[in-house]
Amino acid sequence: MTVVAECDVPLVRGIGVRSATLLVITNVIGSAIFLTPGSMAATLPSAALLLLAWCAGGVIAICGGLTYAEMGAMYPRSGGLYVFLEEAYGPLVAFLFGWTCMLVILTGSVATVAVGFAKYFSYFVPALSTSRAIVALPMPWGAWTISAGQIVAAASILALGGVNYFGVRSGNRLQAVLTVVKVAALAALPIVAIALHPVAPSFTPVVPPIARPAAAFGVVMIAVMWAYEGWYYLPFCAGEIADARRAVPRALVLGILSLIAIYVTVNIAYMLALPLDEIRGVERIAEKAVTALLGPSGAALVAATVVVSTLGCNAAAVIATSRACYAMACDGLFFQSAAAVHPVHRTPHVALAMTCGWSALLALTGTYEQLFTWVTFASVAFGVLGGLAIFRLRRIAPGVERPYRVSGYPVVPAIFVLGLGALVVNTAIEQPMASLVGTFIVALGLPAFWYWRSERMVRP
Repeated sequence: MTVVAECDVPLVRGIGVRSATLLVITNVIGSAIFLTPGSMAATLPSAALLLLAWCAGGVIAICGGLTYAEMGAMYPRSGGLYVFLEEAYGPLVAFLFGWTCMLVILTGSVATVAVGFAKYFSYFVPALSTSRAIVALPMPWGAWTISAGQIVAAASILALGGVNYFGVRSGNRLQAVLTVVKVAALAALPIVAIALHPVAPSFTPVVPPIARPAAAFGVVMIAVMWAYEGWYYLPFCAGEIADARRAVPRALVLGILSLIAIYVTVNIAYMLALPLDEIRGVERIAEKAVTALLGPSGAALVAATVVVSTLGCNAAAVIATSRACYAMACDGLFFQSAAAVHPVHRTPHVALAMTCGWSALLALTGTYEQLFTWVTFASVAFGVLGGLAIFRLRRIAPGVERPYRVSGYPVVPAIFVLGLGALVVNTAIEQPMASLVGTFIVALGLPAFWYWRSERMVRP
């Protein structure tokens, strides 16, 4: 079968505004909203300040969405932040971002969400638990143990890759259905909580009696921003969005506003279901809250919701991950085969196979969580560079058509940059070793960049 590149057979622009908005929502809502509020309440035991943190995270995300919307409308091709960094700073910075994304950030996120899917799937099939080891392979550093749940996680990634292999429309339909189901389930939670309201929460803005409330708020904001992680994935598939110059800005704004409403109302529902003292430190907070409202059947409902939520999140994430790989290959900065477009299905099938295969391997090894921790610093730092890119592009590319200009410039992009910049500083202070290791992983991309750049220069 002949392999063809994008310049010969373009990707299909089969994603409309409605589907693009659902992509933003489903990319973000995975398992965080079901798990993190308990640990956040343990760090910051104040209902008012917790809700303020969710709103503040939403403000940063919407400022980022408006900022990326302008650049997405300027460069409506697949690649997203990779493309913005390349246009603003050149191929080296863009490659280092793409390298880190494919090595850990995006692929590690897919693996993490897949294991979350497997954990809740085992609620219905206990034999497939992540704690049930079925394979132990001898390795020089010790036994490599693989659980039944890890196999389920890897299989779910490969299955989603297979669906997307056969066309962006088929993958888009799947994630749209899953998104509608999980948003409906999340919307039902505050309705049930308000109807039953067993607890009357206190939202008075009193600073809790903790030693460093400002520092605690900063730590909570890290968790909040990771819960919002993924809104910027949409521009990665801009090359497959119909009328991307108009659809990308609209979908980003509508999607992020929807996320703010969902996150705030769901947290209020938790506080209506349980006293704040019973929320603090609880890992499966959604399960405990719904059980308090509906009884034992609540656990099964939450498990089913998380299964749908995580699967839908990854259905969209595998699109973004593969398109980052595809964009790098099109620039000659990755294996040339990854730039192939399937002649029948018109999808970057090789890039899909590479990124889904690597994500599945990370899920099987179980090392993704540590890797993901290491690149937290790098991921947020690249986000800061992405926000700063709009200022640089306004200066060096004034003649490029801008169908959309960010409202409130330069204040809105500045809020986004300063918000993420504070998280970079906080991560460097709170996790210095992880930040250094993350920087080292990024630096490992330098010899790879020089190799592929030299290969591109000698290609006929």
